[in-house]
Amino acid sequence: MSDRHPSSGPLVEGPHDPEHDPTASYALDRGYVADLTRRSAATSGRSVEVRSPIGDQPLAHIPQSSEDDVEEAFRRARRAQSDWARTSIDSRADALLRLHDLILDRQDEIIDLVCLESGKARKHAFDEPMHIALTARYYARTAHEHLDTRRVRGVIPVLTRIDVNRVPKGVVGVISPWNYPFTMALCDGLPALLAGNAVVAKPDAQSMLSALLAARLLDEAGFPPDLWQVVAGPGAEIGPALVQRADHICFTGSTATGRLVATGCAERLIGCSLELGGKNPILVLRDADLEKAAEGAVRAAFSNAGQLCVSMERLFVADQIYDRFLERFVARTEAMTLGATLDWGNDMGSLVSRRQLETVTAHVDDAVAKGARVLTGGRGRPDLGPFFYEPTILEGVTPAMTCFGNETFGPVVSAYRFQDEAEAIARANDGEYGLNASIYSRNGARSRHVARQIRCGTVNVNEAFAASFGSIEAPMGGMRSSGLGRRQGSEGVLRFTETQSVATQRVMRFAPSYGMSDEMYAKVMTASLRVMKKMGRA
Repeated sequence: MSDRHPSSGPLVEGPHDPEHDPTASYALDRGYVADLTRRSAATSGRSVEVRSPIGDQPLAHIPQSSEDDVEEAFRRARRAQSDWARTSIDSRADALLRLHDLILDRQDEIIDLVCLESGKARKHAFDEPMHIALTARYYARTAHEHLDTRRVRGVIPVLTRIDVNRVPKGVVGVISPWNYPFTMALCDGLPALLAGNAVVAKPDAQSMLSALLAARLLDEAGFPPDLWQVVAGPGAEIGPALVQRADHICFTGSTATGRLVATGCAERLIGCSLELGGKNPILVLRDADLEKAAEGAVRAAFSNAGQLCVSMERLFVADQIYDRFLERFVARTEAMTLGATLDWGNDMGSLVSRRQLETVTAHVDDAVAKGARVLTGGRGRPDLGPFFYEPTILEGVTPAMTCFGNETFGPVVSAYRFQDEAEAIARANDGEYGLNASIYSRNGARSRHVARQIRCGTVNVNEAFAASFGSIEAPMGGMRSSGLGRRQGSEGVLRFTETQSVATQRVMRFAPSYGMSDEMYAKVMTASLRVMKKMGRA
């Protein structure tokens, strides 16, 4: 493994040889773990063991934060933010560019840690440093475009000057999930820092080490001490403490928990950004390139073992090509290479936990018991790893089955025929979610027309999710029960600012002057409005 990370990297190889044993385990250097955990605000004396999905081996004991630790984290963050807000936009952008380079230089270390915590295939772990490097570079290069003071029209030309400022909100709370532990630890917080805010982050317990490595890289990139705080603890315990103290909350997770977060934010009249659940559809239209669509469907459904908010769980295929497409899709799925290791070459890794395995198993077993057919997969693979489940394609799924409308969040997709595009659009829009969709067709213009009718925050044409996910200038988020707000693009940074309008009035005041009566003032202003309309003024 020495070719994947520097000699100072985190790994100590376990007792098995991964080239001969697919369930090989790995251990983390204790000094490396201790150095990372010192980065968290945790003085309670309690710790929680984290285990790797690879072999279900212990990785680390993570110190836990108390509510007093959360309070102290916010105190430090607010103090640091006061100075940071006065730092120039160029200086903030330079720090993001240094982070960009650090991430590319240290990507092997990042990928190793992500694989160990999540069990995902190495090629899917690579997406994480790549995405954060793109995010850092985009916001650094476009900082002035988003954050500079803008001049807008005043009510009276020349005499009224209006400056619109973007003022940082203060301290942003980020509650991130386990499925993309490095990406989700940083992707919301980086634009928050650029806008002049501080961050208090609470990663999921399973993914603390990746998040702590992210915090350490921020330090190495030159961000001020205390500007980025990390706390650890159960969501039900630590999450409300963040909501009670933050000036804006970013949450990625289930719709049920997202509603609780939104309620807490509403009570305090603070903003929140929520990326929540999805039951994402693929539409394969009758003119689709079948090979490209089948390859894309594999990535759409089985990347990160289906544990991706924007992955696809519903597959709608035009009746005219249904059988030919399914033949190709099943063949490509059965040709996938599965394995829970740190090496390149696997097409799919493990589920993250026993709980996730139980959910996937229950959804498939329920569907089969009620009449669904398994075209491929449909079983656990303990020979590959304790939480492995085969990539699974179901047919004949009905509304009576749990997996029909409920998010599985695993490597399971259900295939359905449709007769015409109107039916496909209606079925894609069925249910409460609206996060991501995918359309396969040789006709780009027609696909974009169909996309406008699908109630999802992102729609990818001839791609699963990477085109929108990787295009950082494109806003990303959900409609309906899939969330509020957007990350990425201008919306992704402006959500962390308050808009302040500063009006400077010259010569004329907005009241009668020079002995003018109130009635005469009203007539003069009325005449002025008529003149400005004729001049084409907004």
